[in-house]
Amino acid sequence: MRRALAGAALLATAAPLAAQAPEPTMERVPDRRAGEGDGPYSKLVIRGAILIDGTGAPPRGPVDIVIEGNRIASITGAGTPGLPLEPSRPPRDAVREIDATGMYVMPGFVDTHGHNGDPAKAPNPSYGYKLWLAHGVTTVRGVSLYWGPDNASLDDKRRSAANTIVAPRLFAYAVLGDVWSGGAVDSPERARAWVRWAKKAGYDGVKLFNSETRPVTAAALDEARKLGLGTVAHLGQGGVAEVNARTAGQLGLGSITHFYGHFESLLKDSSLPRYPADYNMLDEQDRFYGVALLADQIVEPGGPEWRAYLEEQLARGVVFNPTLNIYSASRDVMRARNADWHEKYTLPSLMDFFQPSRVNHGSYWYDWTTAKEVAWRRFYGPYMRLMNDYKNLGGRVTLGSDPGYIYQSWGFPYIAEMELLQEAGFTPLEVIRAATSHGADEIYRPKGVTAPFGAVRAGMLADLVIAPENPLHNFKTLYGTGFERLGKDGKVERVGGVRYTIKDGIVYDARALLADVAAMVADKKRAPAN
Repeated sequence: MRRALAGAALLATAAPLAAQAPEPTMERVPDRRAGEGDGPYSKLVIRGAILIDGTGAPPRGPVDIVIEGNRIASITGAGTPGLPLEPSRPPRDAVREIDATGMYVMPGFVDTHGHNGDPAKAPNPSYGYKLWLAHGVTTVRGVSLYWGPDNASLDDKRRSAANTIVAPRLFAYAVLGDVWSGGAVDSPERARAWVRWAKKAGYDGVKLFNSETRPVTAAALDEARKLGLGTVAHLGQGGVAEVNARTAGQLGLGSITHFYGHFESLLKDSSLPRYPADYNMLDEQDRFYGVALLADQIVEPGGPEWRAYLEEQLARGVVFNPTLNIYSASRDVMRARNADWHEKYTLPSLMDFFQPSRVNHGSYWYDWTTAKEVAWRRFYGPYMRLMNDYKNLGGRVTLGSDPGYIYQSWGFPYIAEMELLQEAGFTPLEVIRAATSHGADEIYRPKGVTAPFGAVRAGMLADLVIAPENPLHNFKTLYGTGFERLGKDGKVERVGGVRYTIKDGIVYDARALLADVAAMVADKKRAPAN
């Protein structure tokens, strides 16, 4: 079955496909061309901006932000709000100045659940990388970026660090047992050997799919902790009876991604989920619909058992990475299928992958009824509350988009995740903090060092987002497609979109990145069908 099956949900072994032509191969990311991003500069000044620094502090401005090379050198006041900016402000020797008067500057966004590497959907990795950057995402934790023995994650990571490709800053996780040539990871000793191999190879962390036995999982998590590798798990249904989210936290897991394992830790009248009698986990519509039914099987949200579960996870420092956007189509598939960005920015091969299919992972719309959508809307209520309650207790909740599945492309669903966290109860400032400093901390905490990005402060890496509209007023203005509203002249106007994304001191024009993607899509639409 296609490697895509290792993405948005745990993917069990399925029946083999009929004989078919070889799948297309993934292309190598092309080198960054002249004009694709400018800088870094010996001195760059962003003038007159309103700063949202990522720490949770309220906006302040106007300020001037001075960047030297790839570091923020200083942040100084540029005048008094409501009055003209102070003239002739130092420094006067900048190589470049960006007039950000009235614009909003934030830390670069951190996507803690990224994939880029399915040749059947988007064979040119630049497609995803440019969409991420165009939406202000300057850091991606790939879990994994690519699948299988031809995994190119480390190559892209090195080239991104050297800024020889147009891509966010990359952190590469590998799936336990993937990539290496050492055979099956089927014992605790083999798990520890694989983790040591992954560390030596240069990976930043380990992804688990809950397909291992509990002793293997425990050994992998223990070895990863000793070596300073991060750990994230998709606690899928195939193994959740043995390792649910509570158990995984007890074993030392760093991050729980998606919703898997949480409600299975909170069942009220049984120790296992009550599946319908005709349930078949290998039928994706059964599996995804069955998840929604868990909402009626859990303890009272907010009750003592609920709170005890969250307090236990908090005490262990477990991070929640909910990826609310990737399942949002389950609530309203028609809306997801007709999202504003598809026509101009979604590759035809990707749109084909999204269509109802028994083969393509996450394309489970065989007969997606009103009842199924209603069940998913009901599921989102307690799941969102779980995330918000955990945040209110002091737990870390971060943003991940899990792109490339279920009518979600790259970049756009990251902004959708911001909107969904606000729906869950996060204030806009809490959303920005989750997207920046908390995401950076999630990546760097296992390494035992302070994250060098995630906040706009002197000495931090120059990873920034510059947006013309106030995202705290409306996250929709961050979408690359912009936001339609009625202007002062009574006519409909389209505003917003990120204006500049700065990664490592290099200034990328977000509109130019989107134009590149639109050209890719238009070119593929003109190409003759195979």
